[in-house]
Parts: sequence; structure tokens; C-alpha cells
Amino acid sequence: MPIPDFQTIMLPFLKTLSDGQEHQMREIIEKIAREFSLTDEDRKALLPSGQQYTFDSRVGWARTYLKKAGLIDSPVRGYFKITDRGRQVLNDSPPKITINYLRQFKEFEEWRTAPKIDKGEVGKEPPKENLTPEEVIESAYKELREELASELLKKVKSCSPAFFERLVVDLLLAMGYGGSRKDAGMAIGRSGDEGIDGIIKGDKLGLDVVYIQAKRWENPVSRPEIQKFAGALMGKKAKKGIFITTSSFSKDAIEYADKIESKIVLIDGENLAQLMIDHDIGVSNYMTYTLKKVDNDYFSEE
Repeated sequence: MPIPDFQTIMLPFLKTLSDGQEHQMREIIEKIAREFSLTDEDRKALLPSGQQYTFDSRVGWARTYLKKAGLIDSPVRGYFKITDRGRQVLNDSPPKITINYLRQFKEFEEWRTAPKIDKGEVGKEPPKENLTPEEVIESAYKELREELASELLKKVKSCSPAFFERLVVDLLLAMGYGGSRKDAGMAIGRSGDEGIDGIIKGDKLGLDVVYIQAKRWENPVSRPEIQKFAGALMGKKAKKGIFITTSSFSKDAIEYADKIESKIVLIDGENLAQLMIDHDIGVSNYMTYTLKKVDNDYFSEE
């Protein structure tokens, strides 16, 4: 039979978790493949890129949509289980779970309609049928990147303090700070408190310095923390600082950082994940598309 689309897969996916136990993703894929009686040839069908199995990709997207709607959870990396909401959905016995069905859940609707920023314009994404082919690609890229950032931040939060220190060193070096790896490594990690503090070079020659503080936190960073950081800058006679957190900053903290004389850059968890993606920290390329257009200069006979 034809390989089912990801919306058709969502209900069978949820049913595989109906026993309330944690199931590994590979196990779920195998069960759903058997339910749809897919052949080995079906299972080996590749996406146009030739770099991923079509069926596995669609199961993966079914998982993402169910998770965003709060019907499943992932207590352990690579394992999934049904939530109370998911059980209620199965009790309601819907004939199919679709995107329209999931829109009844607030978290899912907020995720799908989150404001998009592009070329200075803010607003909801237009319906896919109103997009040009290029815009469809851009929209899909944004969705993939947002999902990657979410998974990446969750991974960062689960790492050890020592690993987090190394991660920040790697990121700062990739961004052009810290001089050599030895310089950056020696300058960072001076305090405990499940965070890192230090002074690193602002350029390769060390003509400027930047004071770093990072908090591997779940709760928002409040104004008092920024005030302490500003005081530390004064004590070091430094005018530039970067405060990195895996969580977020309160409104008061952001407003305070904007008002003070010292320049303090605030990097929250979402921005941290985006910077890691931009600078290839903790991520790797698995698929590349190249869009080409006609080179009119080549065909010019003048």
C-alpha cells in the first residue's frame, strides 16, 4: 500500500503508546510499519534528497505534532509515552488525528501560529496554499529549525555543569571570542554554582576583554542577578559583559540591562540554541538542498 502521510500516522502512533509504558522510537516505527503492512521496498523509499527514509521521516513528524499538542511526552531521550491528555483523546475515539483536530489544544495552536519575523514584518504564517514554492521551502526550513532549537536546548539543560562550561567555550570560540582554546578554557569555569564565570579576550589579540556569566537554570533570571553581574563588571573594571542562561530573563532584568552604562548582552535559552545552530555547536549537517536558477549571462551572445 502507499506510504501513509504523517497525519494518517498520528492516531496509530498514539495507539502504540496506549499501554502507558515508555517505548523507543525505533520500536514505534516498526509497529506502525506492520500496522500499515508496508513492504521492505516501502520502508526503503527515500525522500527526494536521498538522505532519509520517507516513512521514518513521516513518523518523526507525527511524533513532533503529537508532542506539541501535549498528547505524548519524552521522559527519556529517544523514548516516548502517552500523557493523560493523550489517553483522553483515545477514549474519545476520533476516526483520525489531523492538524485541524490538534488545533483544539492551546499549546499546539500557539506553536503553529507563533509570530514569525521576516524582513522586518511580524505576523502569522499565511496558509500554505497562498505561498510560492520558495516560500514553502522557507516556511519548512523555519519549522525544522525551531524544532531543532527546541531539542537542542532540552539537551543542553540535561548536560553536566562541566560539559556546559565546555559548550560555552566552544560557542565563544566559534563566535570569535576568547583568543585560543587554551586561553578561553583557562578563563572560564572559575566558580561553582552550576554556572561559569570568567574574563575572556574580546578579540584574538586581547585588546579588549569580555566578562562572562552563565546560568544553567530553569527559572527566569531576575533583575537582582543582573545587578550582581553589573557589580562584578565594575569590580573587574570591565565595560562589556555577556550573560548566558538556559532559561529566560524577566522583564525587569531586560529593562535594567538596557539602562545601565555597562554594555551587557543577554542571551536566553532560545537565543543560545539559535547561536549553537548558526555556529555548528552540537549540531551537524544531514541534508543539503541547492536551489539553482538560469544564468542569463551564460546565454548572452553579445
